[in-house]
Amino acid sequence: MKFFVSDDVFKKLPEVCFALIAAKGIDNKNINDDIKSILDNQISKTHEYFKDKNIKEYNNIACYREAFQILNINPNKFMCSIEALVSRVVKKNSLPSINSIVDLVNIISLKYTLPMGAHDILPFSDDICIRFSKDSDIFSPIGEDEVEYMPSDELVYASSNHILTRRWIWRQSEIDKITEKSSSILFPIDGFKNKNYAELLKAKDELESNIKKYFNVETISTILDKDNREFDISL
Repeated sequence: MKFFVSDDVFKKLPEVCFALIAAKGIDNKNINDDIKSILDNQISKTHEYFKDKNIKEYNNIACYREAFQILNINPNKFMCSIEALVSRVVKKNSLPSINSIVDLVNIISLKYTLPMGAHDILPFSDDICIRFSKDSDIFSPIGEDEVEYMPSDELVYASSNHILTRRWIWRQSEIDKITEKSSSILFPIDGFKNKNYAELLKAKDELESNIKKYFNVETISTILDKDNREFDISL
């Protein structure tokens, strides 16, 4: 299985880049107390740091809002995942503990203020890509039963005609969500070479190190950009 980025993506967002980590053999059945404790600590730090700030104007969030506008996505109506995550922490000073993989991703996402994902890749046999949607695409929103039929020209994560995330980094689908049964997982981190590349590299390395540490599995990883658009994620 390959992961690739369509040429058209870089025509719209020339500086966009993606850190990818893939791992298999993960045992996600039990909540790891160390990860839960680190998450609670990171939530407190994030709340304290952002509580008196304008989140929309923070550099590592503003760059995604600007990209959304280029993509004709209203960032006020559809907040990117990291803006939504930080906003929730600032408002409630808490996050639910979903499972250890999701908790770990949330830790690193909050620490580096980066949109990060985790996708169960077992349901898919076709390649996964970032591209613009087509009229034949379908989306099953996370937590819902009904299928949505996609409009064309929306930036998405996709496999065949199944959409994994709508509006690029806004909302994930039900079919690839991480559960306690997920064992083969793809972790993407979305950033920009000219905005937050240093943070993206640190986040990638820290997440990969922690996956190995807490789940005792091997990983493969890479960085994709306009000069390197494809990666074999077969495990």
